[in-house]
Amino acid sequence: MPPDHWQSILSVIASVFLAVGVGMAVRRLGWLTAEADQSLLKLVIRVLIPCLVFRVVVDNPSLRQAENLLVPPLLGFGLCAVGLLVALGVTRLGTRVTGLDSVTKRRTFATCIGIFNYGFVPIPLVELLFDNSTLGVLFVHNVGVELAIWTAGLLVLTGSLGRDWWRHVLNPPSIAIVAAAAVNLLGGRVLVPTPVFNAVALLSYAAIPTSLLLVGATIADELRPGSGGFTASQNVKIISWSLVLRLFVLPAGFVALALLLPVGIELKRVLVIQAAQASAVFPIVMARYFGGHPATAMRVVLSTSLASLVTMPLWIIVGLALLG
Repeated sequence: MPPDHWQSILSVIASVFLAVGVGMAVRRLGWLTAEADQSLLKLVIRVLIPCLVFRVVVDNPSLRQAENLLVPPLLGFGLCAVGLLVALGVTRLGTRVTGLDSVTKRRTFATCIGIFNYGFVPIPLVELLFDNSTLGVLFVHNVGVELAIWTAGLLVLTGSLGRDWWRHVLNPPSIAIVAAAAVNLLGGRVLVPTPVFNAVALLSYAAIPTSLLLVGATIADELRPGSGGFTASQNVKIISWSLVLRLFVLPAGFVALALLLPVGIELKRVLVIQAAQASAVFPIVMARYFGGHPATAMRVVLSTSLASLVTMPLWIIVGLALLG
């Protein structure tokens, strides 16, 4: 890969993390309060992300191919499921090796390792590095990830699915993907009045910056808690296993799949971008709500997020170079 491509990738990644840093700063300054988070999150999930999905998916030729509608969600689900199983396997090595001294901590650890950052960071990376065809495939891939979170992920974290797990899968972004894909197959832009499409497009451009500000604010909040009852030895073991699994072992498998699978270049690019990701922030929320161990989740998420500042550009550069 030519040096100018490396510089472009590093520049894109730096811009994403700088936006996250602004989110951390405005939280610390009190300009973005915790009370505003819920309203902003609802705005992002229920309006801005669906608008972004609609803008990208409608009139997207790559999503008129059956393989790009069927294979990406299957891979999204499968990659999460494999990550969960690998992490669960490591937790069986025992407390002395892993530092995880309870079932709740082990379940939380596995959930955080298995669920990678599939939206707020990959979406701007793909949008800035590639074209709408690749971004559309990423959205379809994320439908499978959402399904994995609320089935396999919830099962690992709590031991059961719960009665209303399916309600979480039927969220506005997933519904928007299905609706936009149907419009795309039936004719695309010609079916949508121009003023409507333009309004949707205008709103869509606010999705990524607002999301990144919220990620930064959340990270700033999670830097405040105390030790969580861990010894220094436990901290070292938990963080070490988190880095090894989430930033080295699983990414190597993702990149290998990108090279070996007979799929389109758009999905191969998505696999490389996802390979480079840290653990998602959302499992911290899941741990709080579903009786997991938030302090364990915080250690996994923050350690992998900070270390990914170094590993993310390396995996993306190496992966894309191998793809040619």
